[in-house]
Amino acid sequence: MATAKTTKKSEMKKPHAGNSTKRSKVKTTKGQKKVAKSASTKAVSNSSAKPNVNTGAKSPKKVTKKKLAFSKGDYVVYPTHGVGKVTGIEKSLIAGFNLQLFVILFESEKMTLRVPVEKVTESGLRKISSKDKMQRVVGTLKGRARSKRTMWSRRAQEYEAKINSGDPVAIAEVVRDLYRAAGQPEQSYSERQMYEAALERLVHEFALVEKLDVPEATEKIETAMAG
Repeated sequence: MATAKTTKKSEMKKPHAGNSTKRSKVKTTKGQKKVAKSASTKAVSNSSAKPNVNTGAKSPKKVTKKKLAFSKGDYVVYPTHGVGKVTGIEKSLIAGFNLQLFVILFESEKMTLRVPVEKVTESGLRKISSKDKMQRVVGTLKGRARSKRTMWSRRAQEYEAKINSGDPVAIAEVVRDLYRAAGQPEQSYSERQMYEAALERLVHEFALVEKLDVPEATEKIETAMAG
């Protein structure tokens, strides 16, 4: 009888072991469903996202045109030639380089000059002076002339350097120092030439700023020195 009981107990345990296996299989199936659902959700999420179009190539840079210092029709001053007018902007191949050039006409000298856009600052090319600057010019003309104790050759070099500086105040100093009013000793030939060169350089810019013609500007400058 003892043996029979033992056998029954053993047989009763077997179905329990079978149930355990079944439950384990059910749990695994649920886990697989969760994984599948998660993967499906990710797939949907990825499909709705924006496609990655980055191929590694850099987007082209926006090219911005550099603003030029002057425009066609502007009046400018070149240190060694005085007042000129920009008649055009052109491109030219010079010594293997493509250059953009300001074309400037100097009417008083009947000369055309081409200045590279990149060399404007280096060349000293500038805009016409302001009215405030011309007021300083008038103040300089009314001032006392510098003493002429040094030799003419040395003064001539200094005057020439001031004229070619392109600075209207410096040029006004030359005009003032070489001016001769009525009753004063006459200028030498060299002094007269230097005076006329400085006066012409100053008068053209003064006329543009003050909106006068050249004879009127000349008269106003000489009146300022005589008074």
